[in-house]
Amino acid sequence: MALRKYARDHRPFRAAYLELWESGELRGRGERAVAVLADCKLCPRRCGVDRLRDNTSVCCTGRHAIVSSYGPHFGEERCLSGACGSGTVFFAHCNLRCVFCQNYEISWGGEGRATTAPELAAMFLDLQKRGCHNINLVTPSHVVPQILEALPLAVDAGLHLPLVYNTSGYDSLDSLALLDGVVDIYMPDFKYWDADVATCCSHAADYPEAARTAIKEMHRQVGPLVLDQDGIASRGVLLRHLVMPDGLAGTPHVLRWVAQELGCDTYVNLMSQYHPAGCVDQVHYGKIARSVTRREMEDAFSCASACGLNRIEGLCPPMQWQS
Repeated sequence: MALRKYARDHRPFRAAYLELWESGELRGRGERAVAVLADCKLCPRRCGVDRLRDNTSVCCTGRHAIVSSYGPHFGEERCLSGACGSGTVFFAHCNLRCVFCQNYEISWGGEGRATTAPELAAMFLDLQKRGCHNINLVTPSHVVPQILEALPLAVDAGLHLPLVYNTSGYDSLDSLALLDGVVDIYMPDFKYWDADVATCCSHAADYPEAARTAIKEMHRQVGPLVLDQDGIASRGVLLRHLVMPDGLAGTPHVLRWVAQELGCDTYVNLMSQYHPAGCVDQVHYGKIARSVTRREMEDAFSCASACGLNRIEGLCPPMQWQS
């Protein structure tokens, strides 16, 4: 299904966080966010550990964010990557524990190094200097305070690119309140509809409800995705849904919910690249120990059409489809 063009914003772009920076609120927001780390309940797990003292829980991250890598990325959605790349910052560890994670070494293994606020700000500025279209924060849910601590330093030095919050969707309203007026583009996953599947695949029975609540709040803050005159995203929600074998993701339920709750103009990427990764094996995870089939993807796109969704994109199909 071809992506249909939507809004084209011909006004000069201005990042949302610049208004908060000018009023002084951005720096205050960062200070308040860092203080929350002393009794961390930033994500739906609400662990309550003192991360200011470098104590850790599920996300394995203490006082400082751990950055695995950063640089221009050309494999994101075309409205993010454009011609010059999306300026991705990959944070290590994760508050969600997806057994099939394709970045397992990063999300579970924690490959990377602890990064101070000035160092993180310098990364943002370097990505801007290299011509990237945006700053794309990958797996940021557990490091919202560290991002907000670094952002004013980067803005002081001239950062002006749109901020992309690239998340699993396992976010709390408390964190999203800290990000209100800061993030330009929310890019959440909506992984599963069913709590039992979420428990088995991500050790988070409350994921479906948490994701629905978070995504609705993201949409309230920034609305549907808006593209500039060059087709590059400048503001709004871009939702991702990974189609899984045997319908385990609950794709029809997810897509109907999106159409009904967010609207048929919601930009949705139906992703076909699921394959066994992470710790998935035939013995323990037989139902998801294969890639998705062509028929499963065709059914997903047909469902999107039947729901009335008219801004559908597909990214990175498998090298070889199963029949």
